Amino acid sequence: MQGEQKYWFPAKRYGWGWGFPTTWQGLVVMLIYAGLLGACMSWLMPHHEHGLLLLCVGVLTSALLLVCWIKGEPPRWHWGNRD
Repeated sequence: MQGEQKYWFPAKRYGWGWGFPTTWQGLVVMLIYAGLLGACMSWLMPHHEHGLLLLCVGVLTSALLLVCWIKGEPPRWHWGNRD
């Protein structure tokens, strides 16, 4: 069982990318992402700092994609059948 790798983010059944996390670590990553995204919006939206808000969202989303790339199934196009 030690050699078997458990992916935090499984591949989507249709299309390219990752689905909902299947481990607690993946859920924690998603909760942290959502919390930081909410904090950025509540901090920057009242001040109408749109450029800074876009930068914050871009950095957080890039970090999430990096974690998905590292800890998720290798991305490729899926047509629905699990092969």
